[in-house]
Amino acid sequence: MRDAPEVGRAVRIPADWRKNARFWTDKAKHLLWGRQGSDGLALKTAVYALLVIIGFVYVYPLLFMASQSFKSLQDLLDPTVGWIPRSIDWNNYDQAWHVLHYMKALGTSLLNSVLPAAAQTWSCAIVGYGFAKYRFPGKPILFALMLITFVVPKQVVMIPMFLMFKQYHMLETPLPFIVPGLFAQGLRGALFVLIYVQFFRTIPDALEEAAAIDGAGALKTFFRIVLPISVPAIVVSFLFSMVWHWNETYLASLYLGNAMTTLPQELKTFNDAFKAMYAAGAKVTDVNEAIRMAGTLLIVLPLLILYLFAQRYFTQVVDKTGLTGE
Repeated sequence: MRDAPEVGRAVRIPADWRKNARFWTDKAKHLLWGRQGSDGLALKTAVYALLVIIGFVYVYPLLFMASQSFKSLQDLLDPTVGWIPRSIDWNNYDQAWHVLHYMKALGTSLLNSVLPAAAQTWSCAIVGYGFAKYRFPGKPILFALMLITFVVPKQVVMIPMFLMFKQYHMLETPLPFIVPGLFAQGLRGALFVLIYVQFFRTIPDALEEAAAIDGAGALKTFFRIVLPISVPAIVVSFLFSMVWHWNETYLASLYLGNAMTTLPQELKTFNDAFKAMYAAGAKVTDVNEAIRMAGTLLIVLPLLILYLFAQRYFTQVVDKTGLTGE
C-alpha cells in the first residue's frame, strides 16, 4: 500500500510549461501595450476612439445640415422622420440658388477674398523673411508693434479706415481689402507674418550661405530657394486669409455698400429675399428649415472643397511653427 502524499507538498510545474506560460504572457503584454508601451492595441484603440469622437463632433453639423437640406416640408413636420428623408427634394437647392443670386454673389465673394488673400500671402512672406533672417535697428520693437496689431479689435480702426478709403475714392470696390493686403496688413495680417517668421527660422542658414557662395543675391535666394520649400506655409496662409475674407460681412457691408454683395451677406438677408421672391400671392411667413440649410451648404461648399485639397499642408505647418491659425 502506497504512502499517502504529504500534506502541503508543493506541486512542481514542468519547466517547459513555465516557459510556455511566460511566452504567452509576454506576447499578450506586447499585443496590448506594445514593446515600447506606446504602440500596443489598447493605446491604439483608445486613440482611434478619441479621434472618432472628436471627428464626429466636428462633422455632425455638416451631416445635420446635409440631412435637413434634402427634406421636403412634409418630412420636416413629421417627427417620425429622422436623419434619412423619405425622398430627396432637390427643389430646396434650386430655390436657394435663385434666392442667393449664387453665381453673381460667388464671383463677388471670390473677387473680395482670393485677390486680398493672394496679396496678403505674398507681402507677409516678404516681411516674415526680413524679420526671420535679417538684423536691423529696432527689430524687436517693430516686431512687438506688429504683434500688437493682431489683438486690436477691428472696430477700433474701422472708422478711420473707412474715412481714409472714402478720401481716396476706394469705397464700393474691392480695393479696401486688396490694398492693405499688399502691405502685409488686412485681416489678421500679423498672424501670417508670425507664421512665416516661425517657418523661415526652421530653414538652415547653411542653405542660404551655399546660395550666396554660388553667386545668388538676396532676392534670388528668396524667390528661387526659400519660397519653393515654403509651400506649406504659403498654402496655409492663403487658405486662412481667404476664409477670413470670405466670412467677413461687417466690413464688406461697410466698404462695398450696395454696389457689391457677397454670399455671406446674401445669407444674412436670405429670409427677406426669399419672401420677396416666392411669397407673391402666397401665404409664406418664413423660409422652411430645409431651404435655409440648402443655402448655407451652398455657401460653405467652396470652402469645403478648398480645405479638401489643402489639408495635407496643415500638419506640416503646425509641426514646424506650432501655430494653428485659430
